[in-house]
Amino acid sequence: MVAALIVLLGIGAIIWLLGASNPFTPAGYVGYLTKGAVIGRSRFYGVQRGPTSAGRTWLLEVTNVSITPYTYTEDFSRDEAVLSRDNLKIEFRVHTVWHVDDTRIPLFMDRFSTTVGRSTLEKDPDAIVKTAYGNFVREPLRTFARDEVQRRNGLEVKDALITIGDAVLARIQRYAAGSPFIISSVVVGNVQYPEEVATAVSRKLAATQELQRKDTEIEIERKERTKREVQAQGIANAMQIIRGQLSAMYIQHEAIEAQKMMVNSPNHTVVYIPVGPMGVPLTGTFSATEPRGPSAALK
Repeated sequence: MVAALIVLLGIGAIIWLLGASNPFTPAGYVGYLTKGAVIGRSRFYGVQRGPTSAGRTWLLEVTNVSITPYTYTEDFSRDEAVLSRDNLKIEFRVHTVWHVDDTRIPLFMDRFSTTVGRSTLEKDPDAIVKTAYGNFVREPLRTFARDEVQRRNGLEVKDALITIGDAVLARIQRYAAGSPFIISSVVVGNVQYPEEVATAVSRKLAATQELQRKDTEIEIERKERTKREVQAQGIANAMQIIRGQLSAMYIQHEAIEAQKMMVNSPNHTVVYIPVGPMGVPLTGTFSATEPRGPSAALK
């Protein structure tokens, strides 16, 4: 009897060891634990945040759900390009940062996850999360992005990327409220216009820059003309003052001063010139037959 009991206990231990497991959850994941049954259905057992394990337990299994942030890119190019309000075909990309709420893993598994084979999970532990994103978030996000671009004229899009991104983020967050998906950022970028539009914009920009350059040259020329006018007016004013002050006595004084300077100069040349009364030099054209006035030699 005792031997039979020992045999039964041994068989039971072997069966327990074969059916028991110690599920492990790595860092960056939350484990969704379920406990199976030989007869009947499996049931929810609990969650564990990695890195940890539940301890060896009979028929215990874990599905690990990644809670790390993901950055996904939605591409709107070629056949996916969007027509703007003025029917301009625009290519762009939407970059989204999101993750699964670690406090709502049971909700995620019950309502948003789909069955993923063990072999698939072994190859890609994040397959269950990626599939859920594709089923729940991806298409609404793309719809919101298309709608925000279609509301604007084509050439306005490049100047409203931040506004468009904020609008898409607000709409997708409202859509995902109450779900285990947390969308933290939406950025719209990589806007590409058709080649003919880009060429036309480049030409317009070049023409605008050329026009600005010519306006600058005209302004410089206007300033130069004003400068010359001011200089000419200054010279005219100076000449008017000089003419107003020129008198016989002033000219005689200047002539005497010049003679003094020549006499006192170490390098001087004797020049004979006709002079009039008071020694003032005579200027003008004289006839050879006319009597000349006295001349003086200056040293």
